[in-house]
Amino acid sequence: MIHVCSLARLHETVSDTGARHIVTLIKDVSLVRRPDSILEPNHLLLDMDDISMPLDGYVLPGEEHVAKLVAFVAGWDRSAPLVVHCYAGISRSTAGAFIAACALNPKRDERMIARVIRDASPTAQPNLRLVALADNLLGRRGRMVKAVDGLGPALSAYEGVPFRLDLE
Repeated sequence: MIHVCSLARLHETVSDTGARHIVTLIKDVSLVRRPDSILEPNHLLLDMDDISMPLDGYVLPGEEHVAKLVAFVAGWDRSAPLVVHCYAGISRSTAGAFIAACALNPKRDERMIARVIRDASPTAQPNLRLVALADNLLGRRGRMVKAVDGLGPALSAYEGVPFRLDLE
């Protein structure tokens, strides 16, 4: 299972869930202190801003970020939970969880996964750039983008409602 949270709740979420793997999607990864229970190879740090279009001075999520994410979750043995987080727990982390679920369940309907995420967290608004890149990489033919677009706007918040996403 995958747990999604903000940076502020990272240590608490890892402790409460017994997670052994973390995906961090945040600008300035130096802000993140890895919990002591997480081995360095089990922590993927993806340095990017929460943007969907190029903007001077910002790091646009790219194909390399998505490829690293997909490879990392493919190597996760699932014996303990995975935590995916970003700064607020709203956009990059929910996109990361959505991408992981789609990558690990190639036959699972994208709309169902997206709906489960939104039902679990009304503040979830997956970053569309990350989703579009993953859609292409995973050969989902636009279905991932359509599923996220179909959710409509999320509840506005400064910090997302943490949630759990089961993979089956």
